[in-house]
Amino acid sequence: MNIFDFKVEGRYGEVVDLKEYEGKVLLIINSATECGFTPQYDELQDMFEKYQSEDFMILDFPCNQFGNQAPGSNEEIASFCDSRYGITFPIFSKIDVNGEKAIPLFRFLVTEKGFAGFDPEHPIAKPLEDILSGINSNFKDDPSIKWNFTKFLVDRQGNVIERFEPTTDIYSIEEKLKEIL
Repeated sequence: MNIFDFKVEGRYGEVVDLKEYEGKVLLIINSATECGFTPQYDELQDMFEKYQSEDFMILDFPCNQFGNQAPGSNEEIASFCDSRYGITFPIFSKIDVNGEKAIPLFRFLVTEKGFAGFDPEHPIAKPLEDILSGINSNFKDDPSIKWNFTKFLVDRQGNVIERFEPTTDIYSIEEKLKEIL
């Protein structure tokens, strides 16, 4: 089983077969429009523009499970991303990434690559750890998505290569991306 075995819901409710992306390197993210990490959209769009000619694609899945930071409709989220950050990569329907309603794609992603830990140098790492440990003292052992802007790098064959937590520097992600392009 790999990423290309899944179907997801597009922004307008249509079924999207991820086989459409077979042969491309993917960065799959769960995002939110009102999160402290939302400015990462600038860097993600820059990376997309830089590498799209090498068959690189970002797949963005808005999620409202972390602090209700993606409260808008699919259309409001897409409009925000376009007007504020000029996003040109696909934005799918808002989803759940954890729990009973988590979509199968994200259930698969977290089984392939569990929680990798926050970058201890990032200023938000400690506050995030404090929040999460208050909810679940064993959060570090749980593979679930911890926050918005968790990213999964997928190779051209649909294999999950690496997971990046929201505190991971975008340039570290780009270095790993260049290795598999």
